[in-house]
Amino acid sequence: MALRLHRLGRWCATHAKAVLALWLVVLVGVGAAALAFSRPMTNEVTVPGSEFEQVLDDLQTSIPEAAGGFGTVVLHSSQGEFTPRQRAAIDEVFAEWEDTPHVKDVLSPFDNQQQLDESATTLEEGEEEITSGQEQLDDAWTQISEAQGQVDYGKAWIEFFEENDPDSDRLPQIRQQVADGQEQLAEAKEEYEAGEEELADGRAAHRAGESVLAGAADTEFVTDDGYALTQIQFDTNTHSVDPEVKEAIPRIGAQLQDAGVEAEYSVEITQENSLVGPGEAVGLVVAGIVLLIALGSIIAAGLPIAGALLGVGVGLAGAMATTHFFDMHSMTPALALMLGLAVGIDYSLFIVNRHRNQLLGGHEMTDSIAHAVGTAGSAVVVAGTTVAIALMALVVAPIPLLGQMGLVAAATVAVAVAVALTLTPALLGLAGRRVISRRGWQRAGADEEHGGGYVRGVTRRPGLVVAAVILLCGVVAVPALSLRLALPDGSSEPAGTTAHRAYVQVDEHFGAGANGPIIAVADLDEPAADQDAVLLEQADLVDRLMAVDGVHAVVPFGVAEDRQTLAFQVVTESGPADAETAQTVRELNASTAAIGRATDSQIGLTGQTVANVEVSRQLAAALPTYLAIVIGLSLVLMTIVFRSLLVPLVATAGFLLSVAASFGAAVAVYQWGWLGAIFAVDTPGPMLSFMPIMLIGVLFGLAMDYQMFLVSGMREAYTHGSTARAAVRTGFTHGAKVVLAAALIMSAVFAGFIFAHLTMIRPIGFALAVGVLVDALLVRMTLTPAVMHLLGDSAWWMPRWLDRILPNLDVEGAALEAQRPGATEGSTTGVEPVTSDQLEAEPAHRVNA
Repeated sequence: MALRLHRLGRWCATHAKAVLALWLVVLVGVGAAALAFSRPMTNEVTVPGSEFEQVLDDLQTSIPEAAGGFGTVVLHSSQGEFTPRQRAAIDEVFAEWEDTPHVKDVLSPFDNQQQLDESATTLEEGEEEITSGQEQLDDAWTQISEAQGQVDYGKAWIEFFEENDPDSDRLPQIRQQVADGQEQLAEAKEEYEAGEEELADGRAAHRAGESVLAGAADTEFVTDDGYALTQIQFDTNTHSVDPEVKEAIPRIGAQLQDAGVEAEYSVEITQENSLVGPGEAVGLVVAGIVLLIALGSIIAAGLPIAGALLGVGVGLAGAMATTHFFDMHSMTPALALMLGLAVGIDYSLFIVNRHRNQLLGGHEMTDSIAHAVGTAGSAVVVAGTTVAIALMALVVAPIPLLGQMGLVAAATVAVAVAVALTLTPALLGLAGRRVISRRGWQRAGADEEHGGGYVRGVTRRPGLVVAAVILLCGVVAVPALSLRLALPDGSSEPAGTTAHRAYVQVDEHFGAGANGPIIAVADLDEPAADQDAVLLEQADLVDRLMAVDGVHAVVPFGVAEDRQTLAFQVVTESGPADAETAQTVRELNASTAAIGRATDSQIGLTGQTVANVEVSRQLAAALPTYLAIVIGLSLVLMTIVFRSLLVPLVATAGFLLSVAASFGAAVAVYQWGWLGAIFAVDTPGPMLSFMPIMLIGVLFGLAMDYQMFLVSGMREAYTHGSTARAAVRTGFTHGAKVVLAAALIMSAVFAGFIFAHLTMIRPIGFALAVGVLVDALLVRMTLTPAVMHLLGDSAWWMPRWLDRILPNLDVEGAALEAQRPGATEGSTTGVEPVTSDQLEAEPAHRVNA
């Protein structure tokens, strides 16, 4: 591989303008494709085959008017209650909202509140009617009893006359009177029974109405202090609504301010799908400053940034062009942008740094470029492959979004590798000797060492260092034990935004659960006979759902035309992202079978809150498989690269420390709220559901990058003749400066996303920034040299039979060094091996191969 990359680097350096022109043509081409074919992105998270999505699809079919996404608008009157003038202005805005494309309905809070109030009034009137009906029945029964007595009295006279005076003239008359009385009595009894049955039905309906009204609990749509809860219903889920439609709703609602009405809009309406925000630009500026300090030349610092920007441009434009064929989540290009910038800068930096060191060592320009691509470029290929493996393995997750994010990000990383191997040598060829500043050339004769004193301190007491690093990472990781997962809602939006204000106002004035009600759908075994039967079924279901712990209110909101499917809104006592709500969802799921048997129905649950729990459960189940694939493939790759069994194991163990510390820091900030004012965490809450699996994949790939670039220097020194412990120090001093710079750059890019406009990406950016710093500074630059020093020669042990069957990637560039003039046996670099005694006595030797 080193020889092929050497030839590629030489060709690109000698045909620099053609390479640059080719990449510009590619950029323009994919950019034009993106402009021509791209479609708006979505925020929808789907789980094919999941029960909650099947329930939602069935609801769309059976009760179309109840399906579709909802966005919430909270109205507030500055006068404490809504005046007629304000009501008129609100009605005008509602009418304009209803005329907006994709808006199915605007549920007026005033109409809903009126219906709720009228229901209570109707029940009171019904109670009075039942009481009056019972009184009438009692009166009727009294009359029936009296009539029965008269009939019985007549029968007694008939018996008397038949026994004593059968020929009496009065007997026929009495018989006729008794017959007429019996007939009237039978009719009265029939009427009484009918009235009794009607009253019983009335009582049942009244009890059902009381149950349904009791199920609404203290539900309000308009409060006494001037708040009104409005819902805008779309004809599809809110994530798929065109951004132009969402933007139109607040724009139309702005006219309410003239009437003294403030409107706040939920995150379903305000959520953005844009790609780049100011935070990302800040991260890029910080990366440029780090590059300038590390390389000491504006031109040298600009090369990695220019290459990274071009690579990201090509990768993202290509991804956006594919949105013509499938829906793309807004987080997908955000992750690709984050990784593309980070690895693009780092990969180019490694090649640029290698080339600069070789120029200062006296190499000829073109040969130096080719040699840098052949050696550092080999490490770039392996590192990029490791990252791509970790990203592509996300397809094993049950959430298509993760697979999509992984594939797009892996493609962007592949473009970054291609740019580093082709455009970087071309730009180096064009830059010539200007890639090193004047001061750099003046110091060319100085034998600098980077980190020599540090690595000597680390390896002086390696056991103590290993224990200290493990203890420190363990302490930082403690908060991860309380990790909770969910999908983001309005509470995670920055304070001061309309989405956050809407969430808080709903919580304070309408109840926490109103921010994310659960939808329960009951499919009856037999259609209800009439509307009264529907009410009875609703009451029975409301009573049983209300009996589940954590349920605050149950409100019927839809009935199918055939009266066989009933829909309910289940409002929980806690907010949609609270741990108590997740427990309530689990208890509801556990209760649906029993409720269904008792009510002759099948119960299904859906809604965003249910999706949160289901997504988290499925991702947790997929995590072991994902880890096995990623770690297994990467261990194989690192075994091939490092020709060792223990080095890959040490690298993986170090990664576990890094990821644990990363999780702990993220939980402390975003879930516990520590340092929330600094990181704009206004409402601490659970972490993003798919953050763990994503963070593990990305951080594993990046951790192996630093393992690759730092330990490959140790391997290079070892294969060129140094002792095992001397190679640890030589390799460290050879790559410490560039690895440190790369880690700072990558963490700066990730840290730029801590204040990203997409709140979902913020904790990921923070966790990756912390993870990179912990992995580079504590694990790779502290723990790894200490462990490698403890292992000595055994670190590079491998069975001979395994060494023979594994392919040789020649990442160290041994084949290139063998062709260089002056190479001697035992020292393929032309530099004498360095011993541990020499390292103790003099500054660390630097291998410039």
